[in-house]
Amino acid sequence: MSRFAIAGVVPFLALGMVGVHAQSQRTHRLQATPATVAYGYYWADAKPVLRIASGDIIDVDTLLTNTPAGLEKAGVPRDRIQPSLIAIVNEVTGDRRGPGGHILTGPVYVEGAQPGDVLEVKVLSIELAIDYGYNGCAGFIPSNCDRAVAQKILALDRKAMTSEFKPGIVIPLRPFFGSMGVAPAADAGRVSSNPPGRHAGNLDNRELVAGSTLYIPVFVPGALFEIGDGHAAQGDGEVDQTAIETSLRGRLRLTVRKDMKVAWPRAETPTDYISMATDPDLTVATRGAIQEMIDFLVAEKHLTQHQAYQLVSIAGNVAVTQLVDKPNHGVHVRLPKSIFKQ
Repeated sequence: MSRFAIAGVVPFLALGMVGVHAQSQRTHRLQATPATVAYGYYWADAKPVLRIASGDIIDVDTLLTNTPAGLEKAGVPRDRIQPSLIAIVNEVTGDRRGPGGHILTGPVYVEGAQPGDVLEVKVLSIELAIDYGYNGCAGFIPSNCDRAVAQKILALDRKAMTSEFKPGIVIPLRPFFGSMGVAPAADAGRVSSNPPGRHAGNLDNRELVAGSTLYIPVFVPGALFEIGDGHAAQGDGEVDQTAIETSLRGRLRLTVRKDMKVAWPRAETPTDYISMATDPDLTVATRGAIQEMIDFLVAEKHLTQHQAYQLVSIAGNVAVTQLVDKPNHGVHVRLPKSIFKQ
C-alpha cells in the first residue's frame, strides 16, 4: 500500500503511526565536516557516517555547492565564508571527491532498510544557515550569459524570507534541498551527484519544501541517505543551472516503509501528490512522470487507466523540474489533493 493511500484513505492509521514516532524517535545532530560528507557521489560502498533507527530524526547541516575561492571571486569576504566549507574543500581531495560537484552530508544508514523497501523522507523544517546565496550563469541556453560577469551574490533576508534580485525585483524564499537521495545498486558503481535518477539525488524539485515528504526506492541495505545542494529559491527548470544556492540546516524524519513499492521517487505536500521521472530525453521523462501518476491513481484511487489519464489531463500539472543536470532531464506531475472528496 502506498503512503499516499494511508494519508488519504486511512487517516486514523496515519495518526497512529505518528504517535509511535513521537514515543520512540531520537534526534541525531549531523554537522557537515570533512569526516561526514560525500563530495560529489552516491555510492553503495560509501561508509556510513551515522546509523539511525527507522523513524528517527536527523538535524543536519548542508553546504552550498561552491568553493571558498569561487565565493571570494564573486565578492564574498573571507570572514563570511563558513569554516566548515573551507575545511571540507581543503581536506576532502583526490579520490575522496567526484565525479560530481555537490557536497552531500552523509551517508546515513537507516536500520532495517533493505532493497525493495521505500525510504520515507519527511522534511520537518528548513532554516537558512547563512544570509547570502549565489547564482551563476550557464545551463540550458548559455549564449545568454556574459562571461565577464561574476557569479551573482544575493542577500537573504531571513526575517522577511525574501531576496532582492535588483531594486524593484524581490524574490520570495522557499528553501529546499536540491539533492536528497540514497545509494544506487552496487553494480552502478560510484554515481555522480549531478544527474538525478531512480535513487532520487539531484532532483532539484522546488516543491520539496518543509512539510513535504519524499519516497525513494531502496537499493542497498541501510539505504545510505545523503542530502545537500541547498536552494533558497528556484524556478521550475532551473534554466541557468543554479538556483539561489545556499547552505541550509534541516530536520528530517527517515522511516523505512516495507508496505510500499515505488519504481521512481514520489512525493507529496500538504496540497499535492507528485510523481517524477528523469531521462536524457525530455519526452521519455515526461511520459514516465505522467505514467507514474496514472499508475498511482489506478492502484490507490481505484480508477481505470482510461479515467486516470483523463484526470491527469483535467486536473494535473506537468512541469519540467530541471533541464540542466546532464545527462538527465527531470519532469514532475502535481495533482491536487483537494479534488478527492473521500
